[in-house]
Amino acid sequence: MQMKLAPWALLAVAAMWGISFVWMKDILDQQDVYSFLVSRFLVAAFAMVLIKPSVLRNINKELAVKGLVIGSALGLGYILQTLGLERTTPAITGFITGLYVVFTPLLAFLFLKEKFTLLMGFYIALAVAGLAILSVDGWSVGVGELLVLASALCFALHIILLGAWSKNFDAYALTVIQLIGCAILSAIPASLNGYKAPPDLHVWSVVVFTAVFATAFAFVIQTWSQARISTTKVAVILTMEVVFAALFSFMYGMEPFTLRLALGGSFVLIAMLAIVQPQVSAGVPKNATN
Repeated sequence: MQMKLAPWALLAVAAMWGISFVWMKDILDQQDVYSFLVSRFLVAAFAMVLIKPSVLRNINKELAVKGLVIGSALGLGYILQTLGLERTTPAITGFITGLYVVFTPLLAFLFLKEKFTLLMGFYIALAVAGLAILSVDGWSVGVGELLVLASALCFALHIILLGAWSKNFDAYALTVIQLIGCAILSAIPASLNGYKAPPDLHVWSVVVFTAVFATAFAFVIQTWSQARISTTKVAVILTMEVVFAALFSFMYGMEPFTLRLALGGSFVLIAMLAIVQPQVSAGVPKNATN
């Protein structure tokens, strides 16, 4: 039952990330990105400890070290992505970030010895094609694109590390340490420019939503799910974030509904459903836990 639930729980995570991307665009001119990330990750970690203080008893040295490593990969991904976004367009940033769907199965094959089939490769290619249709409208490779590409590698590494270590630790405790690692890394560039607290209630509301739902709950779900399904399936499912972002942008009147949105979104959705279906109907994989 848990194995069947995991893909759809990850889909809910992609939806939360998609709508948070839309809401964040409205407030990043009021609080700089690095200060926002520090606020987001610290509030998320604090909220998780406040909700479940007993989580602190589940944190040991091994969990803390590995959780900080996982969180550092994620935090570095956010920082590189932000640096790249300053030098290229949001659409190109979204597409190149989505290339972690390519890097993840390759790294999983090399380091986790996960099976990689031609059919999986086809679904990954379909997802990448959908991301390209959604995002790309002419571009050239420069420093910004290379920085975002490095961030995609970091996000793939984050998924790989979770796939390797999430089975051995309490998902809630591991998430708390991940978030602390992200906050520490984000604080480095934030401190160089001077940390700025959220200036008003509207910005605070976005910080709290992204912290509690799109960060704390989302990464607990991702950590829990990765103990139950393969890293390749996780990567493909999470590409739905781009589709949800486009749909929510349309619903909020930020962009029109176009053939590109329909076609690109359909490609990613087909890839996601196709790669999830064997997981739902098959038995529990050898590395899964219940």
